[in-house]
Amino acid sequence: MRAVLLDAVAAGDVSLAAEDVPEPQVERPRQRDHGDWATNVAMQLAKKAGTNPRALAELLAGRLTAADGVAAAEVAGPGFLNIRLEAGAAGALARTIVETGPEYGRNDALAGHVINMEYVSANPTGPLHIGHTRWAALGDALVRLLRASGAEVTPEYYINDAGAQMDKFGASILARATGGEVPEGGYVGEYVNDLAARVLAEHPELPDLPTQEAVAVAREAGYRLQMAEIEETLAAFNVHFDVYFSERELHDGGAVRAAVDRLREQGHVFDDGGAVWLRTTDFGDDKDRVMVRADGTPTYFAADAAYYLSKKDRGFPGKIYLLGADHHGYVNRLKAIAACAGDDPERNIEILIGQLVSVAGARMSKRAGNIIELRDLIEWIGTDPVRYTLARFPADSPLTLDGEKLREQNLDNPVYYVQYAHARTRQVARNAEAHGVTRDGFDPAALDHPADADLLGTLGSFPEVVARAARLREPHRVARYLEELAASYHTWYGQCRVTPRGEDPVEPSHHARLVLNDAVTQVIANGLGLLGVSAPERM
Repeated sequence: MRAVLLDAVAAGDVSLAAEDVPEPQVERPRQRDHGDWATNVAMQLAKKAGTNPRALAELLAGRLTAADGVAAAEVAGPGFLNIRLEAGAAGALARTIVETGPEYGRNDALAGHVINMEYVSANPTGPLHIGHTRWAALGDALVRLLRASGAEVTPEYYINDAGAQMDKFGASILARATGGEVPEGGYVGEYVNDLAARVLAEHPELPDLPTQEAVAVAREAGYRLQMAEIEETLAAFNVHFDVYFSERELHDGGAVRAAVDRLREQGHVFDDGGAVWLRTTDFGDDKDRVMVRADGTPTYFAADAAYYLSKKDRGFPGKIYLLGADHHGYVNRLKAIAACAGDDPERNIEILIGQLVSVAGARMSKRAGNIIELRDLIEWIGTDPVRYTLARFPADSPLTLDGEKLREQNLDNPVYYVQYAHARTRQVARNAEAHGVTRDGFDPAALDHPADADLLGTLGSFPEVVARAARLREPHRVARYLEELAASYHTWYGQCRVTPRGEDPVEPSHHARLVLNDAVTQVIANGLGLLGVSAPERM
């Protein structure tokens, strides 16, 4: 398209300088009978070119129609261009997809973006539960999408391992290990008993230690064991972090105090009533925030500020926070921290809030009491159904999962529907190969059935779906696309043959459709991979 524009400029048909010709945005039309591609470039450039959009579109349509591989170019509405390709030009996409392989769909829409993305960040005082599950699935899918769109992303888990809750955690383990009373507000559940037994096995001297020392030993050993379980559960859910960042290290290393001093130097810190405050109201917060209490102890907010500064100092211009439904109050204060740190709160920080998830038919954890554990969900439903289902809905919509329906292996289950389409492509390929159909002599012009064109059109839109899902932070767009592709494939399968009937000879269309079948295999696998879901060979 840009080449056609540049040719028109060079010929003097369009009054523009070559450097003013952008890379036009070309998209698949929503209605396939409008053509293979559509663009509004004439509407974008008409004013600058000193003409009206429809006149420019008609000029470009004439040049496009004369181009190799273009069957027709039609003007619609005020200046849209609908482009229809010849079968050979359209069909070549199948070979391109197969040759590109796992890289097909990757794009550079976010090239140059360097992002730190924090999500899950559960306290290391208990197992992961349903409240963490949605962000584990969506956060990991978003990391994959951003990377596929050219961004450099570091997924990070912030370990809340400082403060009174850690001492209560240690005291609770000690109580279970020695037969004492769990402190008020402490931790209960069978998982604490399990931790106590393991800590006692590692430290048989625990009952004989002075209380304060015993709490510290129980706390550190329990913390290590619980974090190991959290990492193991996340790995089973196909989620991996590049960085596990300790809040306690911020305090022990002096970063929290240094953050207060640094923000004071920038004029945003003041003293009042013996406490140290950050003037966040200057940046849209509803009230100023205490950083250091009158007794000299820093607040969680001070640690949040130090953590933000740490991300900035580690070279992350972009910072994405994925927070739960009960964290709306954090949005303005985190943006205020960004502004106080000298960043642009509209550009350098992004806060995504996810709504609650419930699971119909789930049983509360026997180990942890009144929660639904993530590892129980994995065992009961499976990683793929949970991850896919969480990915196919916008994060800001409340969601109820029906556990038994997600376990069903039928085409009413969306994840099964998409995975079945992938497995079907593999079976079709195996059958074709057994009947002597090869991939040699691929002739894209042989993909001349309307169902071929429809399937190719759906395949061709995948890179834009990926780029848009990444830009909008919406992994559900990939899931919905995969369901559309699976439907298009099943329709194609019913209308076009990859394997000859009976004793019929192998024809060019069979060779070409085997390659097209392989292209569907690749795109479904690529899309499922972006959601952290497997693409089975057989079902």
